[in-house]
Amino acid sequence: MSETSPAAAPCPSDVLATAGTDLDATAAELGPGGGLAPERDADGYRRRMARRREVQQQRVGERNLEKGLVLVFTGDGKGKTTAALGLVLRTLGHGEQVAVVQFIKGGWHPGEARALEVFGDALHWHALGEGFTWETQDRERDRELVQLAWQRSCAYLADGRRKLVVLDEVNVALRLGYLAVEQVLEGLALRPPLTHVALTGRGAPPALLERADLVTEMKLLRHPFREQGVKAQAGIEF
Repeated sequence: MSETSPAAAPCPSDVLATAGTDLDATAAELGPGGGLAPERDADGYRRRMARRREVQQQRVGERNLEKGLVLVFTGDGKGKTTAALGLVLRTLGHGEQVAVVQFIKGGWHPGEARALEVFGDALHWHALGEGFTWETQDRERDRELVQLAWQRSCAYLADGRRKLVVLDEVNVALRLGYLAVEQVLEGLALRPPLTHVALTGRGAPPALLERADLVTEMKLLRHPFREQGVKAQAGIEF
């Protein structure tokens, strides 16, 4: 039998027989299509993708819960704040209000803060730090500023008008010991049912990861600052 024959690959019904009633497993077995699908004939591929669409519609239909999410962006790789700011832009685009509180950061006015000024009062942005620890060189001052930033954060977390609250670099404040994880967990409990919160920074503690609804870890594979000596550039780092 030729390897390009339709019978050489499992048909969608065979896949379903082994997948049982678990729609997620069935979707994984059917696959995303394209060059990854085993069928080499157009009819077999079309049948697989038609069934994949049915399964996806069922999956989406069963997931109808709406709730405020705790989203954590952590890891050594670049892109944690960038990911959170993508959520900011998306939320503002839907006409909702957003608050951003930046811990540690504050020694400069980043490009994203300037760009988002066009949204006016729909966005409240606070950079309440004074820079990296090696720049401030004042541990007690840093601790005081973190606590002030946390007080501001709690006010926004409890404010039902804010659809999204971003706590930028709060994980760093936790890792440095300037903020207790118990404080953060108590603050998260202040949120109205449909308020989302995104927490960024390296070294998110296990208790926060356990509480989160979504955790994304950015993994560092290559960085131009380390490997090539490229300086921080406008539009990329700030």
